[in-house]
Amino acid sequence: MYPRTWQSRCGAYPVSTCPEGTDAFAEYRLFFGRSSAGIEVVSDEAWAAFLADTVTPGFPDGLTVDDGAGQWRDSAGVVRRERSKVLIILASPGEDGMRLTDEISAEYESRFNQQTVLRVVRTACVSFEPSARWRIYSRAYPTYAVRHSN
Repeated sequence: MYPRTWQSRCGAYPVSTCPEGTDAFAEYRLFFGRSSAGIEVVSDEAWAAFLADTVTPGFPDGLTVDDGAGQWRDSAGVVRRERSKVLIILASPGEDGMRLTDEISAEYESRFNQQTVLRVVRTACVSFEPSARWRIYSRAYPTYAVRHSN
């Protein structure tokens, strides 16, 4: 069964042998800024609605959302900061996850007037054990970041 290779816009990248009792998954991390022009435009309520009507239908088996504190340097060289959300999704490898995360990013950018959503894609060996303990073995390499913008 291993090694496996799956295709994406990042090109083909191999999943090396996963430890016994784990399976290869794609791990998507999407970083959503909550401000526009220095003003927070994505309230907790707006985020909850977006999660319910846009994200969850695409990944009904589960996901994780973390609060973040993002920063970046703008074109004038000024460091800008904003609250953010980090969405973590483990899914079967393949084009469906890339397509769905593209759709999620595009809807967020449109709905909340955002320039971009940062996406990181990497492989992970995952185990969901009956004892409710779980492990994720993320591969340090390859890790791919895809900046999505219209």
